Amino acid sequence: MNINEFDYPLPPELIAQEPLLVREGSRLLVMNKKTGAIEHRHFTDILEYLKAGDVLVSNNTKVIPARLFGRKEETGALIEVVLLRRLEEKRWEALVRPGKRVKPDTLIIFKKDVLAARAIDITPSGERILEFIYEGVFEEKLALIGQVPLPPYIHKKLEDPQRYQTVYARYPGSAAAPTAGLHFTPGLIEKIRNNGILWTEILLHVGLGTFRPVKAQNITQHIMHHEDYNIPFEAAELINNARREGRRIISVGTTSTRALESAFVDGEIRPGVGSTGIFIYPGYEFKVISGLITNFHLPKSTLLMLVSALAGRENTMHAYAEAVKEEYRFFSFGDAMYII
Repeated sequence: MNINEFDYPLPPELIAQEPLLVREGSRLLVMNKKTGAIEHRHFTDILEYLKAGDVLVSNNTKVIPARLFGRKEETGALIEVVLLRRLEEKRWEALVRPGKRVKPDTLIIFKKDVLAARAIDITPSGERILEFIYEGVFEEKLALIGQVPLPPYIHKKLEDPQRYQTVYARYPGSAAAPTAGLHFTPGLIEKIRNNGILWTEILLHVGLGTFRPVKAQNITQHIMHHEDYNIPFEAAELINNARREGRRIISVGTTSTRALESAFVDGEIRPGVGSTGIFIYPGYEFKVISGLITNFHLPKSTLLMLVSALAGRENTMHAYAEAVKEEYRFFSFGDAMYII
C-alpha cells in the first residue's frame, strides 16, 4: 500500500492556528462509512446522530509541559527535549534535537540547581533515554520550566494553554492532546448523558506513536512507537455489556480507538494497563468501535490511515476533498468529523 494513496492537497490557510472562542462552535462533517454519503453540520448537531444506549469512549489523558530547552554541560550547545513516555520514576523516553549532539552520558542542564538530565541510552528508532536529576517533585519542575508542545504546524502563540486540554483531562502524561475531545464542553456532555447515551473514559498517553510521520513508501513497513494505556474495570464492563447487547461503541478520537482495539482479547475488552504499538490501516477489521468522532488529519499520516480503515480509503479521500472545498478548518484546533 503506497503512502501516496493517502496524500491530498491542503491550502495552508485551512490549517487552524488557534481554537475557536467556543469549544463546541466547530463544524461537523458527518460521513456514512458504508455509502460515503456526507452531511455538513455543526458540532452540537452530533446529538441528532446519537441514540440512547450508545457508548461514547473518550481519552482522559492530560498534556504535560513536555517541551524543555537546555544546554549541554560540556559545550553550552542548545538542546530541545520533548518527553514522550515515562519508563521509571526518573527515566523518560524523549525526542531530542539535535540528536547527534546527545550521545550516551551527555549531561543537559535545563535550569541550574533545578533540573538536569543525563542521556543513558539511544533507542533503535533514535529517541533518547534520559535520567533526570532533581530534588523534590518532578511535575513541579516541569510546571516551572516546561512548555506545552504544540504541533509544528501551529505558528501562533496559544494564549490559554487550557484550550489544548479537553475539559475532562485528568491524568498527566501526554505530549499532545487527544484533539477530537477538544470540541466537548461540560454542558454538551451533560446533554449527551441526559439523552440516555453513556459516556465513559479510558486513558492513553499520547506520544510519538500518534504523530510520528510515515517515511516508508510501503506503509505496511512503518513501525509504530509504543504508547501506554489504561482501561478501568468499569469502562471495560460498560463496553463489553454494550457489545453483547449489540449497542454502538463510538470512539472519541483515534487514541481512544487504538487503546480499545489493543485491549480487545478473546472476544472482550480486557481492563488494566498495557502498551500498544498497534498500526491500523485499510484491511484492518475493527473489533470494538462502530463509529468515530475525529478531527481532520495530516496527509500521509497514520491517523488518516486509521480513518481510511474504518470508512474506506476512497470514501475518506472524497470526504477530505469535500472538506477542503467547503473550507473546513484542519488539524488540532480545526473542525470535526463523525464517521457512522
